[in-house]
Amino acid sequence: MSHKIFLSHNYNDKPLVEAVALRLANIFGQDQVFYDSWSIKPGDGIIDQMNKGLEAPEFVFFFVSSNSLKSDMVKLEWQNALYSATKGKTRLIPIRVDGCEMPSLLKQTLFIDMYTIGLEATIAQIVSVTQGNASFTPQFQNFSNLTYSFIKFEDGTFEITITASHMMEPNPNFAFVVLNKEDEIGYWIKEQPAIISSFHKSAFKLNDDSMANAVIMKPVNGALTPLNPLTFQLTQSGDNILELIDVLHQHGQNQWAKVPHAE
Repeated sequence: MSHKIFLSHNYNDKPLVEAVALRLANIFGQDQVFYDSWSIKPGDGIIDQMNKGLEAPEFVFFFVSSNSLKSDMVKLEWQNALYSATKGKTRLIPIRVDGCEMPSLLKQTLFIDMYTIGLEATIAQIVSVTQGNASFTPQFQNFSNLTYSFIKFEDGTFEITITASHMMEPNPNFAFVVLNKEDEIGYWIKEQPAIISSFHKSAFKLNDDSMANAVIMKPVNGALTPLNPLTFQLTQSGDNILELIDVLHQHGQNQWAKVPHAE
């Protein structure tokens, strides 16, 4: 059976790729998406099934990363797809996952730059390009490019470091949900010459329906990338200890999502 979509990737990029695969399966149907975790079943020959998956897909999306470029198997997949593309049998669309250099053979091919535009915009572009279960168990449905960790010092100061795992974050605007009043807290972004910040009263509702305040901060310049995390500082003013409830990331106007705590 031929598939409409083939996802070529390295195993180390699965947390990100699976988030894309699940969304595409919901839109086009799982049988139209060749994703090895559900397309290759126990007992199947891996090479045989990969060859079948590459026989006649309309679209091959190649997730280009430092991991996939080191993989001989992935190299065979995308070079096969590139050859098929020259025959008009399929379309090869590279998706740059991290800051790696695009292979020379693909530099003339228009690619989707997930590293710059993020997960949601990438999925939207894939769907736009494309339109026109056995034993599989999802493992990475809750993929987040961002995670945070924190250190609390003896003087009550919090240092909260937010890290991007795969892609650059084009909107590094974060809310720190606290129970403190404005005069009980100071805030800054470490090693940043200038920031945009504000304190908001009763900004977010808690599980018990009570309201919490929030400090919102973003750097004036500088991006959040896998190699350049941001460290936010919350300092205690007065005797009341700092009470940090959550770290949120702004996805859109009045749209906030929790940043997972790094395990």
